[in-house]
This record gives sequence, structure tokens and C-alpha cells, in this order.
Amino acid sequence: MRTSLHLPVACLASSAAAAFYAAPAYLQTTDQDLMPPNLSPHIKAYNFSVPIDHFHNESKYEPHSDDKYPLRYWLDTSNYRPGGPVIVLHSGEFDSTGRLDFLNNGIVPILTKATGGVGLVMEHRYYGTSWPVPDASTENMRFLTTDQALADTAYFAKHITFPGLEHLNLTSPGTPWILYGGSYAGGFVALMRKIYPDIYWGAISSSGVTAAIYNFWQYHEAFRNFGPEGCPETQQALTEIIDNIMSSGKENEVDDLKKMFHLDGLNNNEFGHTVTGMLGALQSTNWATEDDSDGISFYCAAITSNARLFASTAHLEGKAKHFTKLGGYSHELKQRSAQLLNWAGYIRNMNKKAKKSGCKGLTNAQCYSNRHIADEKAITNSMYRPWLWQTCTEWGYFQNGENVPKDRKSIISRHTTLEYSTANCRRFFNITTPPDTDIINKHGGFKFSYPRLAIIDGMQDPWRAATPHADGRPDRVSTTSEPYLMIDWGVHHWDEFGPRPNLEEEGLPPKQVVDNQQQQVEFVTAWLKEWHEAQKGQTTEDQGSIEL
Repeated sequence: MRTSLHLPVACLASSAAAAFYAAPAYLQTTDQDLMPPNLSPHIKAYNFSVPIDHFHNESKYEPHSDDKYPLRYWLDTSNYRPGGPVIVLHSGEFDSTGRLDFLNNGIVPILTKATGGVGLVMEHRYYGTSWPVPDASTENMRFLTTDQALADTAYFAKHITFPGLEHLNLTSPGTPWILYGGSYAGGFVALMRKIYPDIYWGAISSSGVTAAIYNFWQYHEAFRNFGPEGCPETQQALTEIIDNIMSSGKENEVDDLKKMFHLDGLNNNEFGHTVTGMLGALQSTNWATEDDSDGISFYCAAITSNARLFASTAHLEGKAKHFTKLGGYSHELKQRSAQLLNWAGYIRNMNKKAKKSGCKGLTNAQCYSNRHIADEKAITNSMYRPWLWQTCTEWGYFQNGENVPKDRKSIISRHTTLEYSTANCRRFFNITTPPDTDIINKHGGFKFSYPRLAIIDGMQDPWRAATPHADGRPDRVSTTSEPYLMIDWGVHHWDEFGPRPNLEEEGLPPKQVVDNQQQQVEFVTAWLKEWHEAQKGQTTEDQGSIEL
């Protein structure tokens, strides 16, 4: 699940960091935008027909369907050697073209070169081009469940014939299939390994969210602990200042505060959400130069500076001091008022750019508020609507500040409420109850484990709070059968990335990533050895049996 920088709602690239970030259809990316510039000619896209409805005995899928739909996948057989495995990278809540770097130069070729395997990226139903229904109306979203998507993945492995290898039967269980996923896909592949153990011989869950969490206030704790030096402390102080003012009941002061940020016209929850939204950019930091986000760096450089950085805010120095006092920070007046002024300058500059581009002609509310995201039912390659459905019905992950424990200062505004972050569950789908997270958590949640399932996380990843490596969870012994590995320093599924063609650089990937990727080669190789030994044992057993 990727977090976009918190640009205006009308300017956001599709993101899965939370269920309330979106982009309207006219600003969505295209397949061509997501396509790696140096994609290997060996990698080609295909479709495979899978059932729309795998569960005709469950009433929630009524009316049922007997039809099939084209599930897209991307195939690379260039490293295949006879007897090799099939390595599947599941694309999760994303158009699969956005995962092709991992097939081109990431974790997939690392594993296929080491094992002589077929490599592929498999798309998830309701994302990219893999839509089983004609539109995204609420009625037609009923086939988007984790169980249906898992069943797709099982059906694929049991029935596929790969183009160019038609003379070979590489279906499971006659060939070992290994599944990899990062983020939501990491949680997905963990479920796959446990629910369909006879079809997928092993799975690697990187930054895999095995615990579904409705009220996900913990997301920003990673920024508290690992944000750039001085930035978490500054953010907590500034957030407390604006929250104290918005909670004061002095509406004229609240209005003036919003005007200083050029965000007048927003409700308190909309304002709080907008000014602290950039913090999600921590998860987008990356060792890979082409994938590294500078959002958190520039934001923190601005708000931690005690020098006035924006000439256009000089006339607001008095107001910044006034609001700093009103917000309860008279004891740190000089420092915090300067930082508050730079915070306002940063947001004003963001707003200026937005109003010249995606938000041209729009009010602040139309530009920034979740409540103004269009209820778009047409099929596009934006992941917003299908991922919103998944979070509203099963997974959760609604970030908010109101439920941050009172024993600590909140990183994001406490006026960013759970009610606000779930607003589009009600607006779009008339879902008025929390998601049924037990559908996911009954399989293990934070305690998730299974033989030949690797659990890999980045120490600094905000999503670690929804994994078995979450703070406060007991440590585990890592074994070849159940690798339990932490990448430190590491953020969101860093192991999935590899150097881009023609962009190799000494020292990249960093040692901790290289070491982890080598560990994956080693334990996958051991898993495959175990599979071949099991096959030999089965053959011997069959040959030694006597038919009566």
C-alpha cells in the first residue's frame, strides 16, 4: 500500500495508504504512465479466464454468476530451466503495470535466476484491466472479496498453460509454485499459503499486513519514532497548537488560522487532514533512486527551520506569534511561531500550485475534502474505488488522529476523525458499519505463521504496525521453514526493489537489502529442495505399493 504525498484530493495519484486518498478520473494515470521505460522484451502481457464467482453456496454473492473474466498477468520465461518453479508476484491493490519493475529488475528475477523459474506478475480482480463486471456500481462490487481473489489465484495455478511453454505442464501441484507479495499483497499471499497450502508450496510476505485494523491510528507512530531528526517533535508541537485553537470554541480565531494557511472554507477535520497529510510520505522513501520520494525531506526541512523561508509570509509573523500563544506555546514562542509560519508558507505554496493545475477553479473544499471526491462508477485503472470497498468491507486501515492515546501528543490532528476518514464508505456504498475484519484476522492476525511462509518487514515502515513485527509483539526465532526477518534501516517492502537498468550505482542496493534478498534465495532454494525430496518420496511410495 503506497502513500501518495498529501497533495490536494483533486491532485493525488492513486494510492493505497489509506482509504480516503483519491484522484478523479481526469487525473488518473494510464498504463503507459506506469510502464517501466526499459521493460525487457521477454516480458509480455496475457489474459487467463477465471470464474467470476467461485462460491455459489454463499448468499452474499447473489445474484451468482457462471461467467468467467480475463485475469491479466505478465510473463517472463527467460530464466526458466527444466524442473524450475513458478515464481508469482501478486500485484495486490494496484494496476499490475505498476509492479512490472519487480518482474523486470526486482525480486522476481533475483529468484528466477537462482532457481531456474518462470516469473510472472498476477493482477488482482477489480484492478488494472482485470474487471469481472461492467462497472463499479455498489451492486457490482459484491464479487470483490479477499476470498474470491484468493480463489482466482488458486484456480490460475491449477489450470494455466504458459504461452511458449505449452508442451510443459507447469500447473500446481506437479510444479512448485512460490508466491511473493508486498504490502496488502503481502498479507494476501500469507492468507494464500495458509488457505491453499497444497497449491502454493511457499510464500514470501514482505511488509505484509496480516492484521486487519479498522481504527488504524498507529500508522503515524513510525514517523514519531523514525522521522527526520527534529521533525517529529516539531510536528507534535505544531499539531497541538492548531488542535488547541480548533478546540477552543473561538470560531473567529479558527477562521483566521485557516486563512493564514490559505485553507479557509474547510471544516476542522478537513483542515486538520490537509495540513498534516504530507506525513504519509515517510513510507514512500526508498533506497532506489527512481522510487525515492523527497516529500518528507522538503516538508520537514521547512517546518523545522527557525528562519523565515517564504518571503510572502513576512506580514504574518505577528499572526504566527498570536496563534502560538493562543495554542499554548508561549514558553517556546520564538521557535514555534517561526516554525508555524513556515508550515503555513509550505501549505500556501502547495495550495498555489494546486490552484494552477488540478484544482484550478475549485474551492478549497472541492480541492481537498474527501466529501467532494466524485462517486465515479465507471471502470478506470485508479485503485481508489476498489480499495475503498475492500477497506470498508474487510480490511479497515482508516487513519485518524482522534484515537491516538492521550498519553502522547498526536502527530496528525486529532480533528482528523474516524468519522471523516470513513465518510466515503457511506457516501459511495451506503456502508454504515465497520468492516468485518474477523474475515481476515481469524487466520492469525498479528500471530500469523505457517510453514514455508516468510515474514519480512522494514523496521521504519509505518505499515509494520499491522504485521507480526508490530511493536509490542513477542519476538520469534527465524528458521528456514518460517523466516522472520527485519530490514533495518528499511521502509515499505524495500526488498522487492532492484536497481533499474543503466542506473546501477555502487552501494545500491544497501547491504541490509542485499543480505535480505540473498536470504530469500537461500530459503526458497531450501524449500524447493524439500519439494523435490517430497516428490521422490511420493514416487518411491507409489512404486512400492501393491494394487489389490
